[in-house]
Amino acid sequence: MTERRRARALGFAPGILPTGPLNAITDVAGVRVGQVTVIAGESTRTGVTAILPHDRNPFAHRVPAGLFAMNGFGKMAGVTQLQELGELETPILLTNTLAVGRAVEALVDWTLAQPGNEDVRSVNAVVGETNDGRLNDIRARGIGAAEMREALDIAAAGPVAEGSVGAGTGTMAFGWKGGIGTSSRLLPPALGGWTVGALVQANYGGALTMCGLEAGKLLGKYYLAEHVAQEADADGSVVVIVATDAPLSDRNLQRLARRAMAGIARTGAAFSDGSGDYAIAFATHPEVIRTPEKRAGAATLADWPNDRMSPLFLAAAEATEEAVLNALTMATAIESRIGGRRVVGQALPLERIVVSRGRG
Repeated sequence: MTERRRARALGFAPGILPTGPLNAITDVAGVRVGQVTVIAGESTRTGVTAILPHDRNPFAHRVPAGLFAMNGFGKMAGVTQLQELGELETPILLTNTLAVGRAVEALVDWTLAQPGNEDVRSVNAVVGETNDGRLNDIRARGIGAAEMREALDIAAAGPVAEGSVGAGTGTMAFGWKGGIGTSSRLLPPALGGWTVGALVQANYGGALTMCGLEAGKLLGKYYLAEHVAQEADADGSVVVIVATDAPLSDRNLQRLARRAMAGIARTGAAFSDGSGDYAIAFATHPEVIRTPEKRAGAATLADWPNDRMSPLFLAAAEATEEAVLNALTMATAIESRIGGRRVVGQALPLERIVVSRGRG
């Protein structure tokens, strides 16, 4: 079995809630994703992933948002204003650690160029990152603002490419090739009928667990393994973007972002000292989008009740967990040469995983 397949096709279907039609963050109506992969020469293996909350001007039509940091060893840009105001005024870009500045520049340029923004003089660009320096010559700075702008320009609804693409091109997870993954969950009508989608940039470590299967132990590659040649590192980072069409306040979106980390924990994350573990959640319901009229005080914002949040919490955890599994099962091997040394990010061996699952 050499073909890369999504986790659900391999028999790994976390949780109890059904998925959306695409099983992707783009199941949330209006959400668009754009990705640019940069593979050049022997050592540049990186990229960018753009997430746009809707098809309107995000600076004028701001979505409420919340942030949660499980461990803050990261370089995420724009988070203090996001926390203070509880909203996004730009799309979100994911890239590598040393490209954050260029991503901010690209978001500023893109925002200033949007029709209606001719008088804008302040832009809070939100950029997440993980360090892909194990497979990418990150010091070479092989990605620039042009690639960032391209990802924003080509962002589209529909299926989302996963694995070794975009911001996941050079990432590793649990000692195997990591990458971009996505998933979604649908709530039944009695619970609101809302959609929750997650997209992850997986570049972290621990002991991989797949729907209860201790895959890391079975494969002999996990954090703190003793006398094992391929011990996996615990350090790294993960960024989770959660989208929903439920009418949530920024306060409840912060709570939703926090629950995404339950999904990361279920995969066996170590949450180490050197890991940057972040989640951003935003809502796209028309009644919570902060339009110019609403910001002028001409209308009130909707607010889903606290005591009806629990199903959404579950959906965020389940979608995040499956997004990570998809990142791993869809990732292809990446080879590079850094400092004259050949390095390979090996793809998770699906054959062995499926056999082990069958035995379990």
